[in-house]
Amino acid sequence: MDAKADLDQYPLFIGGKRVAAASGEYSLDLNPATEEPIAHVAQGGKQDVDAAVRAARAALKVWGGMRAAERGRILQRAATLIEEHQEQLIELESVDAGKPLAAVRRQDMPAVIDTLRYYAGWCDKITGQVIPARPDALTYTVREPVGVVAAIVPWNFPLMIGMWKIAPALACGCTLVVKPAELTPLTMLRVAELFVAAGLPPGAFNVVCGKGSVVGEALVQHPDVDKVTFTGSPRVGRGILQGAAGNFKKVTLELGGKSANVIFADANLDRAARSAASGIFFNAGQVCSAGSRVLVERPVYDEVVDRLVERARSIRVGDPSEPKTTMGPVISAGQMKTVLDYIAIGKAEGASAVTGGARVSGEGYFIEPTVFANVKHEMRISQEEIFGPVLAVIPFEDEADALRIANGTAYSLAAGAWSADSGRLHRMAAGLKAGTVWLNTYGYTDVRLPWGGAGESGFGREHGESALENFTTPKAVWLALD
Repeated sequence: MDAKADLDQYPLFIGGKRVAAASGEYSLDLNPATEEPIAHVAQGGKQDVDAAVRAARAALKVWGGMRAAERGRILQRAATLIEEHQEQLIELESVDAGKPLAAVRRQDMPAVIDTLRYYAGWCDKITGQVIPARPDALTYTVREPVGVVAAIVPWNFPLMIGMWKIAPALACGCTLVVKPAELTPLTMLRVAELFVAAGLPPGAFNVVCGKGSVVGEALVQHPDVDKVTFTGSPRVGRGILQGAAGNFKKVTLELGGKSANVIFADANLDRAARSAASGIFFNAGQVCSAGSRVLVERPVYDEVVDRLVERARSIRVGDPSEPKTTMGPVISAGQMKTVLDYIAIGKAEGASAVTGGARVSGEGYFIEPTVFANVKHEMRISQEEIFGPVLAVIPFEDEADALRIANGTAYSLAAGAWSADSGRLHRMAAGLKAGTVWLNTYGYTDVRLPWGGAGESGFGREHGESALENFTTPKAVWLALD
């Protein structure tokens, strides 16, 4: 199917088919690289959420009651269909989110397929235990699907992070209502169709687009939703926790980050600077685990700043469809304003914008890759998540000082450390307050490893076996033997 031929109207997807929103309203979906409209997307409301939750509840008995091995086969078929349609999905993701085609092809899409195949393999391996509590009884546990899941997906990696939630939920026998980000709904609507084509029962995977304040809130407060999984900002995460308290829903939150990438003087500075630049400028800095703070041991501070500036200036910013483009726009006019406001704040605080610091002229929400030197730990650009291509470079004196600065924010999602001293690396791994620590590298993820943080970075873990805890509940069974 030619994606460009199907960019007029995108309805909701409920009960295994496309349906118009109850209100009949559509919103314009914009290409952030051109500021031009690319689609009309149905705007769901409470009535649509009710319909989607009813469909998910009805499908729960069918999908959850199916043999686990058959669920696995259906998910594998869905992965195959996604592979067969991946070029369409790559193009949609690129134009909708402003992501360079090459980056979606290299990272996002392989991760989507890998995640789905990985959890397809888990379907018939989710087991309980026999626990010999006493000799006159058979006592054992089983793990049951948690029920209907509301998955609220962010705009920075719409399909990849969406699949982090969809695949384990379906593998565990749950059903879903997915709310894609208002800014990037297109790929999720198409993927839902592919799942049904693979054999997923109608209603097991529903997509309701619309505003977070309307659709998201209705899902969080809905009495027939059993679980909410959310990736996004700490502010919205707090609201979700409050809303979920109504019927004590289970909640998983993956929120923000202000991750520190620590470079010691004995590190391979070329590799460290190259990786540190990628760690902040990949996806225009719109990454929860972006290495937005680079901490550099003072003897090599100036040298590392020079290397980072050189890297930043070599980045090709421009049209995401061009093969040589390495950085696209930020997602929206609002996000562009936020990032530019933080750049102004950094300058006002006394930090030095040694490269970048402005909007790229012309159409689209493009911002120059920006490096701030002479940053103090207490500055707002060191403490607050910017979510854009802005790097704060901070000097430190020794290991203790590095840990003080690295751990001195409200976030704890990820961190990195660079050194030729293996003992120092292990001490840093132990001391850094983060859910993931990279040593002599930065930014890699794998679905087989747990992912998440604490504090302002949220709670709970996605990926790996840990994610199965999010979508199942244990039941103890006690059979008397006399």
